Amino acid sequence: MTPAKRRALFEAFARANPHPQGELRHSSTFELLIAVVLSAQATDRSVNAATATLFAKANTPVAIQALGEKGLSAYIRTIGLYRSKARNIIALCRQLIERHGGQVPRTREELEALPGVGRKTANVVLNIAFGEACIAVDTHCFRVANRTGLAPGKNVWEVEEQLMRVVPEKYRHDAHHWLILHGRYVCKARKPECWRCVISRQCEYEPKTAAPTTQ
Repeated sequence: MTPAKRRALFEAFARANPHPQGELRHSSTFELLIAVVLSAQATDRSVNAATATLFAKANTPVAIQALGEKGLSAYIRTIGLYRSKARNIIALCRQLIERHGGQVPRTREELEALPGVGRKTANVVLNIAFGEACIAVDTHCFRVANRTGLAPGKNVWEVEEQLMRVVPEKYRHDAHHWLILHGRYVCKARKPECWRCVISRQCEYEPKTAAPTTQ
C-alpha cells in the first residue's frame, strides 16, 4: 500500500468517526487498567457487564486487594480465564500499593512489570489515559492491518512496528481505535462486509464481498 493510499485510508476513518473511543467502560485510569487486563480473550461486552458490579463495590487497589482472589472471582467468573485474571489482579493491586503509592504508573516499563500486563495492555493505558500515540494490536487490528495491506506482519509485534512506521503522525493516536472498531463491526473475521466499508477504495483485499441479497 502506498503512503498516499494509507493517508487516504485514515482520512476516510477520520471523516466517518472523528473522535473514536474504546468501548471498555471506566471512570479512572485504575478502572481502565483493570478492564483491559480482564479483556484478554474476552469481549468488551462481557467485561463491562462484570465491571459494572465490581467497580460499584471496589474500584481502587486497596478495595480490590481487600476482596482477595476468591472475592474478586465472584465478580468476574463470567469472563474467560477468570481465576488466573483474579490472581494477577490481586498481585497487580498489591504492587501498585507497595511500589507506586496506589497510582497507575505512566511509563511502559513500569506498566509491563505489573502482573497480567503485557505490551498490548500497556499500549491501551498509555494511549487512552496518558495520551501517548501508541498502537495496541489486538486480533481485530492485526486482521485489518494484514487484510487491507495497510501493515502486513506475521505477528502482533511486526504489525505494531509496521503501523508505527507507516501511519501518518496526525492519525497515530487514534489509529488503533479505528482499526479495532473496524475489525469488530465491519472487517469481520469470517466475512468482511465490504459493501459498507468506508475504506473500500483504499483496501487491497480482493475480491470484495457483496451485500447479501434479500429474498
